[in-house]
Amino acid sequence: MSLEVIYVTRHGFRSSWNVDPSTGIYTSSIRSPTGLPTDPSLTSHGVQQANDLATHLLNIDPPVEQVYSSPYYRCMQTIQPFVRTRLSGNVSGETTSKIRVDTALSEWYGLAQFEHPSSAPLNELQSHFPEVDATYASTLAPSRRGESLPQLHDRVAQAIDAIIRRSDEEGHKAVVICTHAAVVIAMGRVLTGQMEHDFGAFTCGLSKYRRRNPRVAESSTRDGEKAGTNAGPLATWSESQIGATRSKSLLGIDFVDTVYPYPHDSRRPHPCSPKRGKPGLYGGWTCELDSDCSFLRGGEERGWQFSGDESFIETDGNGSWPNAGSGSDAAGDRLETESGDSHISPKAGISKL
Repeated sequence: MSLEVIYVTRHGFRSSWNVDPSTGIYTSSIRSPTGLPTDPSLTSHGVQQANDLATHLLNIDPPVEQVYSSPYYRCMQTIQPFVRTRLSGNVSGETTSKIRVDTALSEWYGLAQFEHPSSAPLNELQSHFPEVDATYASTLAPSRRGESLPQLHDRVAQAIDAIIRRSDEEGHKAVVICTHAAVVIAMGRVLTGQMEHDFGAFTCGLSKYRRRNPRVAESSTRDGEKAGTNAGPLATWSESQIGATRSKSLLGIDFVDTVYPYPHDSRRPHPCSPKRGKPGLYGGWTCELDSDCSFLRGGEERGWQFSGDESFIETDGNGSWPNAGSGSDAAGDRLETESGDSHISPKAGISKL
């Protein structure tokens, strides 16, 4: 059996934090359970959203067979009610594995001269969430100095490729992924190949993607390349392109069986990060639900969209320098002190992620 459906949800409503872009210092007024300023818990309203989501996920078709989550506390807290109910045996005749925590599904930060905070380590997450699958190894981790938008798309493409491959091997028909707004949107783009489309990203909104033809998924790579489109899975990369590896996967490395030795220190480039210019997309999936919020008591809330690369670094074409605060008219300019999931778009005044 091949994977047929991917459900994607954004975490629930949570408290905010601030960052000084001239120093890279992050702060928050409410202490996080993990002690990290960019790792807040859900608000009481977010907890209600998570419970609404859990009730809804228990009744969807096809039912969820595996759960993946960003390692950030708010994502774990969002998906926990669903997993806890399933693991408790309250739903007869159905089984759900524990939460597979994957750093490849982490928060997106703009490029910076400083290091952004990372998530809490797995052993600490286990102390908060006993539903964590301690045997699962993450695929890769985003750079601690942030990512450009193309780099985000590359990261998400690699992450979803690994999840789909593993799901195919394990015979799962449907999985759910809990992550952040930017990753939710990027995942929609990667799966459908619609790279300019602004997919929905409301708090606890649920998106649903269906595979067009699971049985010919791998052959679609060749078909897509012949047609000059991005309709197939990730392009094949030779060993010489990604370094010395003996893996047989399409990306040249078997993520699910490989532990990246520096999961929280991506100043070291990941050995299988693909070069731009290749398709790097599936395009073989159809979006059936786009951040559906009909099951939430509050409906659509706190939607988010990209407003550029959202970099902390400005450039004049001859070099780059850290953004020192407001006063610039560049597309990437920021408020002197920004707040939100990680940032605020200064032009739109919209909280990020």
